[in-house]
Amino acid sequence: MTIDSPNNIASLAMQISVNYGQFELAIDQRFTLGGIIGVFGPSGSGKSTLLRAIAGLENNLTGSITLNQINLIDTKNDHAVKPQHRQIGLVFQNSRLFPHLSVHENLHYAVKRCHGNRLLVDEVVELTELAPLLAYNVVKLSGGQQQRVALARALLAEPKLLLLDEPMSALDQRSKAKLLRMLLTIQKKLNIPMLYVSHSLAELQQVCDNLWVLNQGKITNSGNIHTVIHQLNYSNLSDKQTSLSLPIELINNGYGLTQLKLDAEQTILLTTQKHFNHLTQLRCFILANDISISLKKIENTSIVNQVFGKIKQINQHQHNALITVQCGEKDFFVMISQFSVHTLSLAITQQVFLQFKASAVRTFIH
Repeated sequence: MTIDSPNNIASLAMQISVNYGQFELAIDQRFTLGGIIGVFGPSGSGKSTLLRAIAGLENNLTGSITLNQINLIDTKNDHAVKPQHRQIGLVFQNSRLFPHLSVHENLHYAVKRCHGNRLLVDEVVELTELAPLLAYNVVKLSGGQQQRVALARALLAEPKLLLLDEPMSALDQRSKAKLLRMLLTIQKKLNIPMLYVSHSLAELQQVCDNLWVLNQGKITNSGNIHTVIHQLNYSNLSDKQTSLSLPIELINNGYGLTQLKLDAEQTILLTTQKHFNHLTQLRCFILANDISISLKKIENTSIVNQVFGKIKQINQHQHNALITVQCGEKDFFVMISQFSVHTLSLAITQQVFLQFKASAVRTFIH
């Protein structure tokens, strides 16, 4: 079942200030909510403060927040909906479960707090794969398992918006991948908009449709996940990379490589992973330092990806240069030395070949 009809478009309007003297979160924007929205920025930029403000946990807030036309807070008119009545779920970095209760008891605590339940416990247990763990005391669980319980508990409160505050920061890679795949399934099935805070662009790139960038207490950029990641390449906020979402043409070419369609004439190869079989589209990224440039196609090389394109932009970075190359309809970003730019006499509109290994094409959760 879905908690909200797909025809009901969720919205969030914020005109707020949260002031802590040396730091101020100041936002005056309205957003349409849908899918999973990433919230990214450096430490101290205000990401967690933003989530706490929406959830009703910030006492220093002035201004107003409206979710789906419902006024959650308006300090000018001395109006504030209590956190427990906002229909907003929040999953923290640590699970914050009741340590003296079992998994089953933790979940039923959430059920008792939700009036007019439409979600069944069994349905949420299935979505979060908790059935084998219901009788366990939560302190006996791994970090990843505890976060799945925290997620299930938040879902059982049937929120109109789910806030995720770095829920995977303490997990290993395997647990992160499992939980990220779970988030995608849950969002698709229950149609709950989510705001997902993370320091990892790799995590956000894999699951988010849109991205908000916070810096010094302000939202400095927002939009399509791939577009915003590419715009971040021109800042110092992240590793420079090419962010892609491409159709899968062939799962395994007989040598353990999967083939992605870049355009009508070109493909990209990457190492096949076991979860590719159920996919038709794959999100992946390539770090700018993992790509090299050649003026012609190289024969007799072990590098399996050679992609043809045209230089759009050259940006100097001290002794290096960030080269933007358009390949088909996609932009690729390459970081090379100024020496290489000079040696190859690279220029705008020049046609070049990009070279990168299959292992350089990274996919985080699949």
